[in-house]
Amino acid sequence: MVMASERRDSVVDVGEAPPIDPPLTVAPALRLGPPMPTDRLRGWLVTLSVSLLGAIVRFWNLGWPTDRGTPVFDEKYYVVQAWEMLRNGGYENNPGYEVVVHPPLGKYLIAIGEWLFGYDAIGWRFASALAGTICVFLVVWIGRRLTRSTLLGALAGVLLICDGVSHVQSRMGMLDIFGALFVVVAFGCLLVDRDQVRGRLATALHEGWVAESVFGPRLGFRWWRFAAGVSLGLMCAVKWNGLYYIAAFGLLTVIWDATSRRAAGVERPWVGALVRDVLPALWAIVGVAVLVYLGSWWAWFGSESGVDRHAVGNQVQAISWIPDALRSFLFYEGNVLHFHETLITGAQGIGTHPWESKPWTWPMGLRPMLYYIEQTPSPYAAGCGSSQCVSAQMLIGTPAMWWLALPMIGWSLWRAFARLDWRYTAVLVAYLADLLPWFVEIDRQMFFFYTTPMAPFLVLGLVLACGDILGRARAGAERRGTGLLVVASYVGLVVANFVWLWPVLNGVPISAAQWQAELWLPSWR
Repeated sequence: MVMASERRDSVVDVGEAPPIDPPLTVAPALRLGPPMPTDRLRGWLVTLSVSLLGAIVRFWNLGWPTDRGTPVFDEKYYVVQAWEMLRNGGYENNPGYEVVVHPPLGKYLIAIGEWLFGYDAIGWRFASALAGTICVFLVVWIGRRLTRSTLLGALAGVLLICDGVSHVQSRMGMLDIFGALFVVVAFGCLLVDRDQVRGRLATALHEGWVAESVFGPRLGFRWWRFAAGVSLGLMCAVKWNGLYYIAAFGLLTVIWDATSRRAAGVERPWVGALVRDVLPALWAIVGVAVLVYLGSWWAWFGSESGVDRHAVGNQVQAISWIPDALRSFLFYEGNVLHFHETLITGAQGIGTHPWESKPWTWPMGLRPMLYYIEQTPSPYAAGCGSSQCVSAQMLIGTPAMWWLALPMIGWSLWRAFARLDWRYTAVLVAYLADLLPWFVEIDRQMFFFYTTPMAPFLVLGLVLACGDILGRARAGAERRGTGLLVVASYVGLVVANFVWLWPVLNGVPISAAQWQAELWLPSWR
């Protein structure tokens, strides 16, 4: 999935001028593609308007549902741990249930909401709703940058608002929405870095010093790639699956560097990327991420009673050349790794979770998750206008999007290989970086909410396909009009599907008959 040229079929909004070519002093192969839309003011207004809509949807009745005032599902772990960290000054010291098995950053963020609003549903969900809203903002911005279209950027934000997985996880005191936020930030930073690199090479080509070495020029310090490393470190500080994105994005940025050097006419572009770019990329993507991850444990290192903080001399022997604090930290991390390695479906003490799922079911959301349910005669399920009421919250990927995941993957592969479209390659790498690693340990207990970081890239893949359907601005009026009709109809279908699922995404009391009508597949029951 490596691009060999810079050919791209970008689209711009209806009514915008066709893209103009870069100056002739830039080699045609090194063109950055069509320029960004010139409607900067409208772009910001659209981005902020869609983000505001996302905030309204995410924050609406945020305090519902609860389990009679207490957290629901896995909120029972994280919001309690966040409250403990808030009271302890940033660390956890109660390993009694052996569930302190994730890094601290996500719980810090939950704790901020609890500090602002108290220990209630709004408090422990505030940070998640804010993270989900920021994801909408970023996806609009990224969609606009990928497609060079304000219209398609706005559609990307609308689709993410209407995604059931992103919506529900934005309204839960759990960790996964924070991981999704940081990976989207990292992805956006790498997009800007790529454009910046190609701009620097274009300058070198114009000024005549691009061929001073067979490896090409040095590209200088790259702040956007550094920011991507920071963001990936923050993702790892939420959950360890950020490691997969470090590997995927690190490889992606080096490949982009090599193809950019080749487009600039460098004599040995791939060797040049190895010589000039690999070590800086390792530092920016891996080294920086490691330092950020370690920094997230500041409170634990400074504590006296953190979990396993003084394991040296108690549970583990000291090693002379490793500081005791670091030795205890490695012991703690080893215990966490052992927990995840032994979290096996059907193992003694674990059993089979009724809502467990495996990764081959995730792209189409074939096995969602039930987070909360109350049925009459419980007063928590009353108020549906029927004698039998159900109030349930279920994590469901909006079928109008998730059931197109496999066609999206197939189309992206074709565009990446046959049309050498780097945009599809980037989105596909980000999507698969969350999905494929789970096939390695197939016996592990897994759940559908692990797909939360996949949702923004599913949306971006669908929006790129919508751009192909819409066609270029230079296309004829009939072709353009037909494309607009198809895209508008599809977006309307997604919105209608989301509205239909609204009661079961938010725990709204409905009749028992409607509850049954919401469960479209046998595997949803």
